[in-house]
Amino acid sequence: MAEDTMFQQAVDALREGDKAKARDLLRQLLKNDQNNPQYWIWLSAVVESTKERVYCLQTALELDPENVTAKRGLVLLGALPPDETIQPFSLNRPRLWEEKLGLAGEKPKEKMTFKSLVTSPTGRLAGFGVIGIAVLALVVFGLIVPNTERLAPGIFFTAGPSPTYTLTPTFVNATEQVPTGKGTLVPLAELLAAPHTPTPLYVNTPREPQSIDNFRVVRAAFESQDWDAVISGMRDIALSEPDAADPYYYIGEAYRFKGDFRNALEAYNEALRIDPNFGPPYLGLARARLIQDPDANVIELYEEAINRDPDFGEVYLDRAIYYLNNEGPELALEDLAIAGRLLPGSPLVYFYEARAHLALDDLDKAKIAALNANEADPTMLSAYLMLGEIYLAEGQYAEAIDFLQTYAAYDTRNATARAMIGEAYYRAGECETAIEALSAAISMDSRQRQSYLYRGLCYVEVGEEADAAVSDLERFPSDDFGPNLALMRAYMLQEHFGDAYLQGERVLSLAETDEELALAYYWRALNFEKREEPENAAKSWQELLALPRRAMTARMRAEAETHFYAIYTRTPSPTVTRPTSTPSPTKTVTPRLGAATRTPSRTPTPTRTPTPAN
Repeated sequence: MAEDTMFQQAVDALREGDKAKARDLLRQLLKNDQNNPQYWIWLSAVVESTKERVYCLQTALELDPENVTAKRGLVLLGALPPDETIQPFSLNRPRLWEEKLGLAGEKPKEKMTFKSLVTSPTGRLAGFGVIGIAVLALVVFGLIVPNTERLAPGIFFTAGPSPTYTLTPTFVNATEQVPTGKGTLVPLAELLAAPHTPTPLYVNTPREPQSIDNFRVVRAAFESQDWDAVISGMRDIALSEPDAADPYYYIGEAYRFKGDFRNALEAYNEALRIDPNFGPPYLGLARARLIQDPDANVIELYEEAINRDPDFGEVYLDRAIYYLNNEGPELALEDLAIAGRLLPGSPLVYFYEARAHLALDDLDKAKIAALNANEADPTMLSAYLMLGEIYLAEGQYAEAIDFLQTYAAYDTRNATARAMIGEAYYRAGECETAIEALSAAISMDSRQRQSYLYRGLCYVEVGEEADAAVSDLERFPSDDFGPNLALMRAYMLQEHFGDAYLQGERVLSLAETDEELALAYYWRALNFEKREEPENAAKSWQELLALPRRAMTARMRAEAETHFYAIYTRTPSPTVTRPTSTPSPTKTVTPRLGAATRTPSRTPTPTRTPTPAN
């Protein structure tokens, strides 16, 4: 349809940074269909002002009251109150656009104007601040708010070690019991043995007698995230304590939670004017600068904060996140070790330790840290997704599904989680269940290439829906052995044996191990039989039997012998010779989902392509 083409052109223009073109195309689309919430959401990413963004997202939410993307954007823009049921954007996906907004400067009394994007919160005293809205969960933010219980998922999907899969001809080895879906959905807070208490305010300066009652009110307002009450109360305290710097720091934090960065920066600078040796405002300036420009170098501001207050644990946590987002996991772990001592038991410290270990391909340490995060705060939803990815990478599919289903039960529109569930079921041999999960992921996000791949593989294994299998697998052009072999088998299911022959030649050229050669010869031989070419079939069976026994299962070898002798009934003891070619060293196949997050170009390569039972 013309609308679909125009919409895709708008999306492509936005990805290429041509916001003017994207804006024009989206406005043309809205002239024809003003009731499409997705058009309004995408338009929010290209309009010029925060007011326009809020209007676009509010319109989208009116059209689709359950639209998580619109809710998330309005929360980040301060137009909706923070909501624990709404997951912030993932921390590790590539930013597709940047915008700028004129704001105050970074250091005391320096005035500059910036224009740019915003990200989600960081630190125990941090909050939400946003100047642009990321679209359809593709735009990411790099900070979190440690004082809140919500956290943007940070691992999904961080580059970690991928499991090595053995090429087996059947699913008979898949004996793991796969859990079913959760029965009754309870609020995550009920999973806690005791109510989860927010981390107390770090900057807890002794108050003058006349300010004590007012400060109690302010502290309660801070914990309930009533930012206007925080600002009003702290201004009263500042009037009665003109030499205190911390009220202005809290005023800056409250403004930043509201998305008012100009006033936030002015408040931070006022705090430093009163006391240049007060460390927290430097952290506030660093956070605001990163919100303005996610690529900004704020190391100097972190160092200024640490030099003035070396016991300020949030600075180390924030700097660790900065290092993680700039490919410095080793440096992040150093800061997280200090943050762990200063913020004992912090689930955020554990969570980012897990992220750092994943970036370093250390699954064992990543799992320990993620489990610690989950134990410290069972309401941290992102930890469930992280644990699901870790267990999937380890090949522990039942555990992976358990954590991923918990996550998906609360974040019902997360296509990546559904795709991971589908992959886990595929790996566990539960293809029919996998097809359901993968189809759900595709319906949520049609750009889920890996979901098409695994669904195509499942169609092949089930032996049905041949056309659907071919359609899915042809969407995934690859030079990897597994997907190409699956496509050959899909052609055979269609009874397009000529296409299967050509694909089989490609599969054979991609085989690099004895196990891959065995599978290539096996399916090649079966296809020759379907083409009624017994001599070519016999040659492929002979080449298969010439491979080492370890390259195939006993069942696969017995089947090859049966077919070979059936063709050469007059030759009871055929001489089998091993091909002279020397296979390349074993190649580890690394199937993974997601763009992910630290190595976005890594492409999943599932290779388990079982043979049908005789």
